[in-house]
Amino acid sequence: MTEVNIPLEQISVSSLNTRSDLRAGTEDASLQDLADNIKENGLLSSVIVRSCGNEQFELIAGQRRFLACRMLGLTEIRAIIRDDLDDTQAVVVSLIENVQRADMNPMDKARAYQRIHEDLGSYQEVARQAGVSSETVRRYTALLNLAPSIQERVSTAEGVAGVGTLSELARRFAPEDQEEALEGIAGFRQDIQRRILRESGGNLDQLPRLKEGALEGDLDVRMCREGLCFSLPSQIKAAIGKTISGNEGEMTVMEFVDRIRQS
Repeated sequence: MTEVNIPLEQISVSSLNTRSDLRAGTEDASLQDLADNIKENGLLSSVIVRSCGNEQFELIAGQRRFLACRMLGLTEIRAIIRDDLDDTQAVVVSLIENVQRADMNPMDKARAYQRIHEDLGSYQEVARQAGVSSETVRRYTALLNLAPSIQERVSTAEGVAGVGTLSELARRFAPEDQEEALEGIAGFRQDIQRRILRESGGNLDQLPRLKEGALEGDLDVRMCREGLCFSLPSQIKAAIGKTISGNEGEMTVMEFVDRIRQS
């Protein structure tokens, strides 16, 4: 392992680099912010490369730093040469380095875990190499079974739902039913969403009953409207139900909440 200055023109981004979505994890610091920081303070952490012969190198980790230096018009960058890495180890290094610096797009992380799993053949071994639990690996790789339309909307800044919910959705529902299922559980907190999906058994017809049970108090619902989230104690839910019955006939709590959401 050697640390040297390498001309930027001799470095290309490796296909093994796990970060493809450069927007993810940059909510607090854009690429321009990083370039400004490097200009003022210098490069504080070397990138990691691997030699590919003829004085050319592939970038394993540090893509944003590499791009920021190129944005500044710098001609070289300080790099650690890791010729001891095989392809699987390179993916692991890229994954860990990216996760530690800024959260990755969940789909990038899912593809990285899947790539390592294909090489190692064991979720337990992937977990050991990456320093996470095997359930975490399984949770992320399940995202690869999401419908393409949902995968495109998954990000770290704002997404359709949390990774746990999306993983449960991917495990339980066929891709063609996932959009409808996801819309059906909107408004519930994530642990309730996961329980509804799990208890539905992947059957869309079960969602109305489970949602009704959640809103009536069986699953301890949290309601969110216009950014305000609050839990409803059972006595308040009972009072709301009584008011609805008195003023709106046989309207259920679920129908009442749906009316509020649509207003």
